[in-house]
Amino acid sequence: MHALIAFSPGPWTLAALALLVPLLAAMSALVWRSERARRSAEARAAELDSEVAAQTRHLHLCAQELHGMGLALLGQAAQPAAPEGSGRALLCLAADLQDVAARGAGPRVLRPERVDFASLLESAIDQVAVALAPGQREWSVAPELRQLGLWGDKRALRGALAQVLTRAVRHTREGDVIALRLCRAEDSFAILVEDEGAGLGAGDLGPALAQGGTRGLGLGLAVARQLMQAHEGELTIEALRGVGARAWMTLPRSRMLELSGS
Repeated sequence: MHALIAFSPGPWTLAALALLVPLLAAMSALVWRSERARRSAEARAAELDSEVAAQTRHLHLCAQELHGMGLALLGQAAQPAAPEGSGRALLCLAADLQDVAARGAGPRVLRPERVDFASLLESAIDQVAVALAPGQREWSVAPELRQLGLWGDKRALRGALAQVLTRAVRHTREGDVIALRLCRAEDSFAILVEDEGAGLGAGDLGPALAQGGTRGLGLGLAVARQLMQAHEGELTIEALRGVGARAWMTLPRSRMLELSGS
């Protein structure tokens, strides 16, 4: 039968343990902080890579837009009148580039106010029509949209709507119908823009919008999507070759004001 031997640590052992335990705790905390700093640095590096990729994509889209406008100006070179439509399109592109540059400088600052959608739509159509001249489209607007009130940045919302309408115009023909209507959900609502054009887009808005057949046009729609996201909303486009396209400008229900006259 083995005898049990009791171990009684001496004073030196207790002193060593008293020093060792805090040291191990400090080393563990240091390792944990280093690991957290490493993960944070990796996340920031991935975020910067994504931002650089987005800016590069915007530059490519801008180059495509400028190429198309350059060809349009060459085609109008023989006309005696100044190509006002192309000039306005270039001004819109310059505004888009300013929006992209402003977004790179920091989060977009909105100046919210009550916005009457009817006047917003009229202004956006006038902007698109100038760039289109002398072409014409038929606009079919649901009556409740003409009574809709929004809470948001008027300039940003007008810019986003104008880009969506520009996309519809570019993919339709003379006299085609472009329809706008209001779609409601429990927590959100959407301004739906439908056309029966080619159902094609010239470029992707990015991975998030490329899913499910969603296509974009170029820099203008990329900026429009950023403007919608600044309002806690989203822009998605469903396009099908030979059928047409639907653009969903979705906003949270909190940004819908009571309809006038209701």
